[in-house]
Amino acid sequence: MNQIGGSVGSPTEPVVEFGVDPSNYRHWSVSVDGRVATVTMAVSPEAGLRDDYELKTNSYDLGVDIELHDIVQRLRFEYPGVKAVVLTGGLDKIFCAGANIQMLAGSTHVHKVNFCKFTNETRNSIEDASAHSGQTWIAAVNGTAAGGGYELALACDEILLVDDLASAVSLPEVPLLAVLPGTGGLTRVVDKRHVRRDLADVFTTRSEGVKGKQAVEWRLVDAIAPKTAFTALVAERAAERSAESPRPDGCPGVALPVFGSTTTIEGDRLTSRYVDVSIDRDAGSATFVVRGPSTPQPGTAEQLVEAGAEGWLLATALELDHAMLHLRLNETQIGTWLMRTEGDCDAVVAAEAVIEREPEHWFVREVRLLWVRTLKRLDLSSRSIFALIDEGSCFAGSLAELALAADRSIMLDGQREGSGVSAPMIVVTDANFGWYPMSNGLSRIASRFWGRGDAYAAVRDLMGKDLDATAAASAELITFAMDDIDWDDEVPVMIAERASFSPDALTGMEANYRFVGPETVESKIFARLTAWQNWVFQRPNAVGEAGALQRFGTGSRPAYDTNRV
Repeated sequence: MNQIGGSVGSPTEPVVEFGVDPSNYRHWSVSVDGRVATVTMAVSPEAGLRDDYELKTNSYDLGVDIELHDIVQRLRFEYPGVKAVVLTGGLDKIFCAGANIQMLAGSTHVHKVNFCKFTNETRNSIEDASAHSGQTWIAAVNGTAAGGGYELALACDEILLVDDLASAVSLPEVPLLAVLPGTGGLTRVVDKRHVRRDLADVFTTRSEGVKGKQAVEWRLVDAIAPKTAFTALVAERAAERSAESPRPDGCPGVALPVFGSTTTIEGDRLTSRYVDVSIDRDAGSATFVVRGPSTPQPGTAEQLVEAGAEGWLLATALELDHAMLHLRLNETQIGTWLMRTEGDCDAVVAAEAVIEREPEHWFVREVRLLWVRTLKRLDLSSRSIFALIDEGSCFAGSLAELALAADRSIMLDGQREGSGVSAPMIVVTDANFGWYPMSNGLSRIASRFWGRGDAYAAVRDLMGKDLDATAAASAELITFAMDDIDWDDEVPVMIAERASFSPDALTGMEANYRFVGPETVESKIFARLTAWQNWVFQRPNAVGEAGALQRFGTGSRPAYDTNRV
C-alpha cells in the first residue's frame, strides 16, 4: 500500500481515496421511501483505512466519513423528492461510539487534524442540507451515542433518543481521552442546542453521559420514546418535517459521478476536464488551473438539469473540491496553493447567469450550494493561497471568488512584451455579493471590506465591468499590480519566502485574517475549536507514552502534567 505523511520513525498513513461507488459502501446503507430516506450506520469492523485497528461498536475512521460525505451529496442531487432524512444506527443498542480510539492513537498528528476537519465539514454539509435544501436530517438515536456519535446526532436538525434505561448521549473526550470533542460538539451543545453552560460543563465531564428524561430537560435531545414507540415517533417527526419542505415531488434527480473519477493523478499532476493541478516539490507549491467553459452552457434550469454532471458549473465545483481534498490529505508538505484561471470572462458570467435567473429551482440551488461548500473548503484549508491573475485568465463572477479567497492576489498590469494575449481583467458580478457566503456568514467582498461600507459600495458600483490591473488596484480588489518584468522577478521570490516561514505560524495567521467580523457556530468550530484541538493533539497529556489516548482501554490510568498552560 502506498504510504504518505510522517517523518523518519513516525507513523505513516495510507493514501486517501475520496471516490466511492454507492454499490461499494462498506459502512452505510440508504433506503428511500417516498419523501423520507433512512441512512443506517452499521460499520464493518475489519474495513478500516489501516489494519492496526478494528472499527468496533459503530466507531468510525476517515473511510466511514468519506462514505457519509458521498451519501449527503447524492441525496441532495439524486433524490430531489427526499424531504427528510432519518439517520440511525444499525447495531443493537448502539447508535455510534464516535471516532475509533485506536485509530487516533496510531495516527500521525497531521492525519488526526485532517480527519477532524473533513468530518467537521461533512457535519456542516448535513446542517446545510437541513437549513437550505429543504432536506431535514433527523437523528434517530437507537442506542448509545458517545463522543463523535453524539456529535453526528448534533449535526441533525432534531435528535430523538430511545428511552430504554440504558441508552445515553455523551461527550466523554475530556474525562477519558484528555482531548476535546473533535467535530464541533462543544460549540453545538451551547450555540445550537442552547444548553445552559453550567449544565454543558457537567455533561462534558460526565463520561457516562445523560439518559432519557434528563437529556430532554437539559436540551441535549428533542424527544424520547420507549423502544415500543420509538419507530412511530421517528416516523411521525419525519412526516411532519417532510411536509414543511419546498423540495419538488416527481422530479428526476441528477446522477453524480464517482467523486474524483474524472481526474487522473500521475506523479505530480492532477488532470481533469476543468481543473488541473501541478506540484512543484522544490518550491513547496501546487498550481491550480481552473478553466472556464469553452462551449455554450445551459441558460435555463431545465437545460442545467439535462446537462447534469457534464455541465461546467457542477463539474468544476466537483473537480475543484476533489483536488483540494487530495492535496489536503495526501500532499501535506505542499504549503502554498497558487490559483490561476484560463478562459473567457464573458463565458464564465454567461454560465453562472442561470443561478440569478432561477435561484429557487431545486437543482440550481443545489449547484450553488455545492459551490458554497467547495469555496468554504478553500477558505478552511491550512495552506497559503495566492491568486495569480495573468494573461488568459478569467477571474470573473464565481471564479473571481478564488481571488477573493486568496491571502494575496497579484495581477499582471498590461500585456507581456510581444504577446498577442490581451491584458487580464477581473469582473465582479452578483455571485460575489452573497451567493457564496463564508463560514462567518459574509460574502468574501464583505469580509474584505469589513467595517468599510464606502469601499464595499464602490465595488458594487463596478459590477459587470472589465477591470484591468489599475482599476482593480484602485478598487482594492487585488494586493499588487505588476508589469511583466516585476512579475517574473518578484512572484518567485514571494513564493519562496512563504515556503521559508513556519507552517504552524502561517496556519494560525491565515485563519485569523480570513474570518473577520461576526462569529457563527461554523466559524467558532473551525477558527477556535480546531485550533485548540490541533494544540491538544500534540500535548503529552493526550498523546504521550503515559497520555490518555495511549492508555485508553489498557486498564492503566494516564499520568498528567498538572501545569495549566
